[in-house]
Amino acid sequence: MLLAGLALGIALLVPFFYFVHRSPALQPQPLPSVQGISNGGKINVLLVVAHPDDESMFFGPTLLSLAQLGVYNIRALCFSTGNADGLGSVRKSEMATACSVLKIPTENVDVVDHPALQDGFSSLWDQTVIVNLLRKTVEDHNVQVILTFDSHGISGHPNHRAVHSGVRAFLLEGGKPTESKRSSVQVWELVSTNMFRKYSGPLELCASLLKRISGDEEKLHRLINPSPSTSIVAMSRHKSQWVWYRRLFVLFSRYTYINTLRKMPGY
Repeated sequence: MLLAGLALGIALLVPFFYFVHRSPALQPQPLPSVQGISNGGKINVLLVVAHPDDESMFFGPTLLSLAQLGVYNIRALCFSTGNADGLGSVRKSEMATACSVLKIPTENVDVVDHPALQDGFSSLWDQTVIVNLLRKTVEDHNVQVILTFDSHGISGHPNHRAVHSGVRAFLLEGGKPTESKRSSVQVWELVSTNMFRKYSGPLELCASLLKRISGDEEKLHRLINPSPSTSIVAMSRHKSQWVWYRRLFVLFSRYTYINTLRKMPGY
């Protein structure tokens, strides 16, 4: 009886979620531009994360939405191999495979293996190393937009938070080679939410539709995943991490269905 009721509930909700997902108000919208950010060609975007699988667990809606718009050239910079369990080389390879599912070319994926940036809750990352590596990537690839974690890092993982701090230091402590270059770079951070909203899954689509229609939180930029199943497939490419609780995470996490971005505060 319980299973039958659950099945009926899901059957009734599917058309509603389909309507919400197809709503014009929730279709992918370009990131708001700033003067000088593009010369008419594709905009160079850099995703900056801490571990292989961050891109699939958290940033899928952004990556797939930007890819669908067709005006962004996306790269990924991961500051560790995720070697906490001795699987660094495996996880590095898995990230390249997952990124290809998320429409990031394999040659655009850089995974750093530096002694000062090792995966772990007790590992204190060297901010200077992050700044220097980020500066080099920005200069080498003419990066115009940076996507990264906010100060909480979604899960609160210290490595996620260190990435945020490093990006902020890059911006505020002379990370740009010139002032003109500084003025042409946008930095967007992925907004962390409370526990209830974090695991509200597709219900977040409803809340976001209402907020967008009402004009609430207009300084935020929301991107709805055009293909949540693709995000799940991407995460499954991290075979060493594809354990039961991560399978549940990608099913029920809002970050499979929607990303809320905002400009990095104070910049």
